[in-house]
Amino acid sequence: MDAREDGAAAGLPALEDLRELVRLIGGYRISQAIYVAVELGLADLLADEPKRADDLAQATGMHEESLYRVLRFLAAAGVLAELPSRRFTLTQLGTALRRDIPGSPSWNARIWLDRFQWEPWGELLHCVKTGQPAFEQRHGMRLFEYLQRNPDLSQRFDEAMNANTVRDGLALAKSYDFSGIDTLADIGGGRGLLLASLLEAYPIRRGVLFDRPQVVAHAPSVLSAAGVSDRCTVTAGDFFDGVPPGASAYLLSHIVHDWADQDATRILRNCRIAGGRGGTVLVFERLIEPDSASEMSVLHIDLEMMVNVGGLERTKDQFQSVFSEAGLNLARVIPIAGTAGHVMLEGVTMR
Repeated sequence: MDAREDGAAAGLPALEDLRELVRLIGGYRISQAIYVAVELGLADLLADEPKRADDLAQATGMHEESLYRVLRFLAAAGVLAELPSRRFTLTQLGTALRRDIPGSPSWNARIWLDRFQWEPWGELLHCVKTGQPAFEQRHGMRLFEYLQRNPDLSQRFDEAMNANTVRDGLALAKSYDFSGIDTLADIGGGRGLLLASLLEAYPIRRGVLFDRPQVVAHAPSVLSAAGVSDRCTVTAGDFFDGVPPGASAYLLSHIVHDWADQDATRILRNCRIAGGRGGTVLVFERLIEPDSASEMSVLHIDLEMMVNVGGLERTKDQFQSVFSEAGLNLARVIPIAGTAGHVMLEGVTMR
């Protein structure tokens, strides 16, 4: 009987299980090493050919030996590969960290692993005890207020959201039929990347972009570059106060999960009221399936929402509940291929 069988027979964890737990416990070390890599742009520096550690240190202004140890660690993690003479090259996995790759997760790493968003995870126990966002415990204010007070971080946050929009928007345009919509309002639509891509892909007569004033200020150049500015109206405001009326469909992409049920219901209700009797409310979000053990990517974001925002990812029943409270019937739930657990939820006014 080997050690694994002997341990299992005694009701004790096998050695491999202990090692796997240690790997999970130390996962934050890999996260922070990846953060260093994206902050220094290492994947971009290695895009064309392998480079020596000393050349990378000189290019980035880092301490050579310390950088080498991080590079060696990233190679062991599979992000890089170490070659003779302290040279390093990108693996296929590491190539995805190049900033010129559409939808690169490097933008997520730069925002999720920045100190301001990383540190609240140290307050996770407080969050579990109180049900309150750990971000507020750490920083004394909500995330979006913090971003308003820190323009550089706000810009970085917007860049990460834009990268996600490029990746998810392509999949959304392929998997959901927008062709029957006359006027589409993108509520909380940022700089207009998603709306622009949908106006390009579909013969939607008119688009309405709605977000905070400091966000939509950047939209005209995005819409103009896409050649859709003549079909799009840009409006600034707060979706808690109301949204522009008269659209045939209201799109909320990655908005509802930022908010607990009461606030989410308020946003949905404002969209329903603005759309009138024939309006449709479209919610593009991740969905927690009944077999949640297979939905780790969604559950990761669910905890991110809990810690840093105070929102949550939802099951179908939970979406049904907030839709109903907002006066909407959840008519359809449509899987969006090519995304990590995303769906389009269609809400129509209750009769």
